[in-house]
Amino acid sequence: MNKNILLCVSGGIAVYKAAALTSKLVQAGFQVKVIMTESATEFVTPLTFQALSRNPVFTDTFDEKEASVIAHIDLADWADLIVVAPATANIIGKLANGIVDDMLTTTIAATKAPVWIAPAMNVHMYENPAVKRNIEVLFKDGYRFVEPSEGYLACGYVGKGRLEEPETITSLVVDYFTVPFQPLKDLSILVTAGPTREKLDPVRFFSNSSSGKMGFAIAEQAAKLGAKVTLVTGPTHLTTTSNIKLERVESAEQMYQKVMDYFPGSDIVIKSAAVADYRPIQSANHKMKKQDGTLTIEFERTTDILKTLGSIKEDKLLVGFAAETDHIEEYAKKKLHAKNLDLVVANNVNQEGAGFQSDTNIVTIYGKDESIMELPMLSKQEVAQALLEKVEKLWREKQ
Repeated sequence: MNKNILLCVSGGIAVYKAAALTSKLVQAGFQVKVIMTESATEFVTPLTFQALSRNPVFTDTFDEKEASVIAHIDLADWADLIVVAPATANIIGKLANGIVDDMLTTTIAATKAPVWIAPAMNVHMYENPAVKRNIEVLFKDGYRFVEPSEGYLACGYVGKGRLEEPETITSLVVDYFTVPFQPLKDLSILVTAGPTREKLDPVRFFSNSSSGKMGFAIAEQAAKLGAKVTLVTGPTHLTTTSNIKLERVESAEQMYQKVMDYFPGSDIVIKSAAVADYRPIQSANHKMKKQDGTLTIEFERTTDILKTLGSIKEDKLLVGFAAETDHIEEYAKKKLHAKNLDLVVANNVNQEGAGFQSDTNIVTIYGKDESIMELPMLSKQEVAQALLEKVEKLWREKQ
């Protein structure tokens, strides 16, 4: 496989499974190095892991085995993937709170490699609010989890908290390096993008400055993550990949009709389009000629697509966008609750780097659960990635 796996072993009875995991990873063709906490060595000796990995085992930050390198920095740079297994409640708490007081935590603090955490603990410890908070913090920070399985625990309880089997973790690692990670696989996601145009006559219309870039970025990222994506877009010059079903519309009414067509078969709806709130009551069939004096045009409301979806969404997950110029949080939260959304993505379109037509965005994501995620200026692709990670987590929780 020619990939480097750094296995970080913290202290618990499941350390014996970590020994088996080391063997399985080596058999799968990975280069494996092991870090053990002091408490882990109370269950299984470092010599066992050395024999199985065919590499020195690291237990002490100050035990520098090679004078030419600093061990924890060298290991942090060496790893293509770090797996913490078993991960105790203690080590999860340290990582979540930035405590770096041993070889394991200092190495992880110094790495740029992805980190997977495989918890193993008593079922009540796993359900402890502090542990759950720490897991949530780590997930938001980009750590990924190999969920513990349910079964008979060493303490005598039966429940969730048993370290996932070495064969399963090895299979996940192999897939990570050979198969694209697709957490949204088999889900149907409906995305809307761009502006709408409300005709006044054959040559004039009312519209807005939306480019559609945000919606297209979301659709493309969702497709990469395995989702079956339908993108309903207003007028834009953007194109997308062939694995996305693209539906082009002009008006708010046309977008409403298309969205309602695809809504029943969708699991998740992300409505980033800037749909017109009003349209001219009358649309002329011929070009209107200019006349002396003023011109008065009477408008009527368009259908509120997002509110309609919120009223019938049932078990679907619904995400809206709020492009504002002032009172951002107030208006975003009002929209979140008034339209029965799960998430609303808000931005200040007057802020440099966050407005229409831009390749970047600065957003805050508000959740129905009162969560708030503030993102710095990012590319719209990066915003899409962060949003979809939040969406994927919410979807798993709903299930």
